[in-house]
Amino acid sequence: MPWMKSPALVILSLLFAAAVYGNIDYEDARRERRLKPAKTGEKITIDGRLDEPAWNQAPEAANFIQTEPDTDQPASEKTEVRALYDQDYIYFGIYAHDSQPSRIIVSELKKDFNRDNGDTVEIVLDTFRDERNGYLFAINPAGAKWDGQMANEGREINANWDAVWYVKTRRVEDGWTAEIAIPFRTLKFRESDLQTWGINFQRNLRRRNEDSFWSPLPRIYRLDRVSLAGTLEDLERIKPGSNIRIKPYFVTSLGQPFGGRDIPPGTEKTISSCRWASGANCYHGDFGIDLKYGLTTGMTWDFTYNTDFSQVEADEQQINLTRFSLLFPEKREFFLENSGIFQFGSSDRAGPPPGTGGGGGGGGPRPNAVRDDLIFFFSRRIGLSEDGNPIPILGGTRLTGRAGRFELGLLNMQQKEFGSFNATNFTVARLRRNLLANSDIGVLLVNKKVFDSSHYNTAIGVDANFRFGQSVTLNSYLAKSFTERGGDRDLAGRFAASYKDNVWDLRSSFTSIQQDFVNETGFVPRVGIRKYSGYIARTFRPASLRRTVRQIWPHVLIDYVLDRDGNLETRYVDYHLPINFQNGGNIEMGANPTLERLPRPFVISRGSNVLIPTGVYSFNEWFVSGRSNPGRRISGNFRYAIGDFYTGYKHTYGLGGTFRFSNKFNTSFNFTHNNINLPQGHFKTNLLTTRVDYSFSTDMFLNALIQYNNDARQWSSNIRFNLIHRPLSDLFVVFNERRNSISGDLIDRALIAKFTYMIAR
Repeated sequence: MPWMKSPALVILSLLFAAAVYGNIDYEDARRERRLKPAKTGEKITIDGRLDEPAWNQAPEAANFIQTEPDTDQPASEKTEVRALYDQDYIYFGIYAHDSQPSRIIVSELKKDFNRDNGDTVEIVLDTFRDERNGYLFAINPAGAKWDGQMANEGREINANWDAVWYVKTRRVEDGWTAEIAIPFRTLKFRESDLQTWGINFQRNLRRRNEDSFWSPLPRIYRLDRVSLAGTLEDLERIKPGSNIRIKPYFVTSLGQPFGGRDIPPGTEKTISSCRWASGANCYHGDFGIDLKYGLTTGMTWDFTYNTDFSQVEADEQQINLTRFSLLFPEKREFFLENSGIFQFGSSDRAGPPPGTGGGGGGGGPRPNAVRDDLIFFFSRRIGLSEDGNPIPILGGTRLTGRAGRFELGLLNMQQKEFGSFNATNFTVARLRRNLLANSDIGVLLVNKKVFDSSHYNTAIGVDANFRFGQSVTLNSYLAKSFTERGGDRDLAGRFAASYKDNVWDLRSSFTSIQQDFVNETGFVPRVGIRKYSGYIARTFRPASLRRTVRQIWPHVLIDYVLDRDGNLETRYVDYHLPINFQNGGNIEMGANPTLERLPRPFVISRGSNVLIPTGVYSFNEWFVSGRSNPGRRISGNFRYAIGDFYTGYKHTYGLGGTFRFSNKFNTSFNFTHNNINLPQGHFKTNLLTTRVDYSFSTDMFLNALIQYNNDARQWSSNIRFNLIHRPLSDLFVVFNERRNSISGDLIDRALIAKFTYMIAR
């Protein structure tokens, strides 16, 4: 692939490519979308009725425009959003008209519900009017809430951000209505007597799989594209978020390890807040505190002491059939909040167009390729061991925010001594300078210092992200590591270019990670490589099939990975043909030819102790996958794959389903079976993940995650009860248990109760 070794040619072709959108001039359209909320002294009761006289005087955002299915056409159902404000709140009154109200779809009531599977109205607020960052709020017709922080127009969306805001909804004979109140103290914005924000609204009509926006967008973009948002203007004499929030917690737990037997001498174990060095049971009580202080209107200082994450949902288990480490997502609230500022560089991930539901990769991850070559700061390195077990955290501090065109992030966490782990300090520092309309350059430093040891590890990197118009982006970074046992080849770097419009999606990148590069606060699956990647996708919307087919987007992805001597180590190609249907379902088929050169053997099956020897292996996988309409009460998905695998063959069978008994009661399962036959051994893997969710109301939930993994020989259960007794204040009761799947013996269990109470001033 010589063209992949000439990035300059790729860049030039991208820069001179013409964008292909619809019939709307989106820049002109967004300038015309202006909303001036009315100031009111009347008390607004949040009950969903819209019966206060002030609503009749409020200006209206209407005339929504579709992105899907009929791009640039008026929405099929009328949506009206009115805006009011007083000294403390901004209010939105929503009237979502519907000519078939009996067909409104509400999938669930739980907090941070799945927005794709039901009717919703969503709001984005760009309070600094920087056309980069913002707050996202979404509701469904039953009053369930979803909120999130958005950084750099969706480069990162933190759905785990939680805010104080209020909503009530009401069904009416021609649709549904809602009242939303967002306190100004929830938001950050500049000090000014007259505020101008970016704003946009989205309506999802699930039975038609229709998305429409007040300020129209090309169909390749989502609500987070705030550079095309409308304007919320002339908010007078309002004050941003409160200066201080204090959130203490109290936790108590009862744990039982090793089936109630004494722990073997010389071992230690943690289950939630319990720590055993001897004995069979643990009764434990503890407390801690989180504090948030607003230094300025744009800068927030957080403190945490005796940090506890016992209420966090367990990781979804994975089967690893590669020689690389698995990547599990961060789920802990403290590390997720404002995490976008610590994002470094860009990702290799190439996904489906927005709203399609299709999945690049044939319904699953790339089978033998690394999707993230380098995550410079990976917060799961703090307070978690390699196998995901908690390590106690004494506390820490975080400073995040913006000042002018600069964005700043500073994190320092102290991990306690525990078992074989020495006390360790982690420091992360980030500075980013915003440039031009939507570009930035920055520097990120991470440092790990192990106490009572000479060991340390530091890495520093600079990155640049440039966007030209709405279609062309260039990304790059250069990083260097420092460690007491490091060598002189300790650099990592990347350059990437992409072009995306309504028809074409083109990407190319080059990544180099030298063999002595060490970043123990990040995620680096392999070093000593040079990687060339290319991706091309073409979207077709055949008019003759438009009653059933929304789009067809064949795409090809190519990865070439060379070792430090220039020898080909990995070649991964996928040729995929996804077809997305109008109802939200899809089917995809394709092939994934792979070449792997193993410089050393690796164990592919822990349970069967099967070893793949050194050598060069070329094999292919053929697959077909699909899913039905996820908006229906019963939906399903499948994946079937067959092909060579190293020295033998592999068959993969995947099956999943969702059963929505009501908007309160949802269940789902996913089962994956691999049948692998190699000369070194024949083994099978089975992974079952089952979820049961019951919402008593929009403030009280019961969730269960039950998993079976025969490779790890475990059954695991994670059952959580959550009561939101006041905004951002919770009662959690959590039960965790693990059992040996062969003998049925108890591995460990814990019952945890945690109470938090938010105090805001």
